[in-house]
Amino acid sequence: MVAVGGSGEVHDQEGRQEHAHSHDHNDDQIYKGYFEDNQVKDRTLTDWAGDWQSVYAYLKDGTLDPVMAHKAKGGDKSAEEYKAYYEVGYRTDVERIEISGDTATFYKDGKPLKARYASDGYEILTYEKGNRGVRFIFKKTEGDADAPQYIQFSDHKIAPEIADHYHLYWGNDRAALLEEVTNWPTYYPSSRSAKEIVEEMMAH
Repeated sequence: MVAVGGSGEVHDQEGRQEHAHSHDHNDDQIYKGYFEDNQVKDRTLTDWAGDWQSVYAYLKDGTLDPVMAHKAKGGDKSAEEYKAYYEVGYRTDVERIEISGDTATFYKDGKPLKARYASDGYEILTYEKGNRGVRFIFKKTEGDADAPQYIQFSDHKIAPEIADHYHLYWGNDRAALLEEVTNWPTYYPSSRSAKEIVEEMMAH
């Protein structure tokens, strides 16, 4: 499970549920962004199936303040500095995404944009800190003209596995998206309450 944001910074194991399943040393290394190329495997869109909510609003309204304070205790930034970092990272106007089969629907101001997507492989990125991440890429095959041509998932995993949350990059230029390392809109299941999301982000 690769736990890097756009910058390669490990997100303090946010979203990780130790009580739900145990991890061995190898998993921890993968989570931190240290893995071999041959460990990376193709994935299908069904790994991200479901109804997802952006966490940006929770950052804006102060719901995630306890998470920022928690990060500051063990990190190299103040709670305010972490909040500023995530303000850039989480920023998005797509508040909700539904994924079913090969179709993704993006909700902006409550209005849907829908398109079908097919796998376009993956890219392994190396970050400044020396760790790495994997972007799983899907290309639009048909759908609304304004729906993005490409969507790229980063969810702290490098092989087929159901996502528990993810960072998503989208746009019409595949290569340019791979250069994006500061803005990584982040989504958790819509069924999760704000309290549950805070608990998941703070879990170790």
